[in-house]
Amino acid sequence: MDLIVEKTGEKDTRSGFGEGLAELGKENPNVVALCADLTGSLKMNAFADAFPERFFQTGIAEANMMGVAAGLTIGGKIPFTGTFANFSTGRVYDQIRQSIAYSGKNVKICASHAGLTLGEDGATHQILEDLGMMKMLPNMTVINPCDFNQTKAATKAIAKMEGPVYLRFGRPKVPVFTPENQDFEIGKARHLKSGKDVTIIATGHLVWKAIEAEAQLREAGIDAEIINIHTIKPLDESAIIESVKKTGCVVTAEEHQMNGGLGESVAQCTARNWPVPQEFVGVNDSFGESGKPAELMTKYGIDTANVVEAAKKAVNRKSK
Repeated sequence: MDLIVEKTGEKDTRSGFGEGLAELGKENPNVVALCADLTGSLKMNAFADAFPERFFQTGIAEANMMGVAAGLTIGGKIPFTGTFANFSTGRVYDQIRQSIAYSGKNVKICASHAGLTLGEDGATHQILEDLGMMKMLPNMTVINPCDFNQTKAATKAIAKMEGPVYLRFGRPKVPVFTPENQDFEIGKARHLKSGKDVTIIATGHLVWKAIEAEAQLREAGIDAEIINIHTIKPLDESAIIESVKKTGCVVTAEEHQMNGGLGESVAQCTARNWPVPQEFVGVNDSFGESGKPAELMTKYGIDTANVVEAAKKAVNRKSK
């Protein structure tokens, strides 16, 4: 059954994380938070103010923060680390691999300001490789929610699971269109619309772009199926296979490099189970640059028009 998709406003996904974390603080005394000198940017202020004895400001020492978080799990705590996505992955990959993923430590790595939509901070901060880096780590769960409500729900859900998690979210205000107080099931895709001509699988900020694209495709006589993949790993392979068996082609859309991201995971899934033509909407082997988020998404080929174009191309390939 299709979900009712209706925009109810705009909020940044990092605020969804902050609100979810603050509620977790009230619900679970074992939840602790660590931040690398970006408390305001990560919207961790409410937790820090309400639970100062459970909040640790580590300063600009991200590698140390990961080590401290790993140690806290030994005492039964559930640490949530917070910094920008670039510093949550690229700067500390060795510490995550060795101290967290290898031993399956119950650390929740929460990463804001991901992707091109970080905007004016430029290429050095706009990490587009993080999903690939983290999904390749054994034991790591990788989650990339699409709006404020889903980010809040994901934040609360990951506290209930045992094991390391990478939770990715962003800086800009984006449409809010998923339900409040939703159930968030890790590893379970959200089916937004049924269709028979092409499957569009999107994650993060590109889910709304896929919804916009579906309306344009409908006007062009193409019936698109829309699936929101919020969990990159473990991937909901059954939902993907069921959909492509019906539509015969697929488009993946993500604010990430084409190499290593959602598209690559979907391609592996279909290649092993039900090969179909696939088109990729993502950044094509390039760093970003400083600019306004919307302009960057257009320049680097991850906007609504790119999803529409990719869907038409996938349908044409299927018919040959």
